[in-house]
Amino acid sequence: MLFAIYYVFAILVLILHFSGFLARRNLEWLLYVVAITVFPAVLYL
Repeated sequence: MLFAIYYVFAILVLILHFSGFLARRNLEWLLYVVAITVFPAVLYL
């Protein structure tokens, strides 16, 4: 269940990033948080 919530959050952050919403509100750091949390899983696989 937590994986599903995480993936929904990651997809939402990506959509908001490409729409420019995060940049307008100085929330671009959320994209980096998602990228850092995904990195260990990518190394593991």
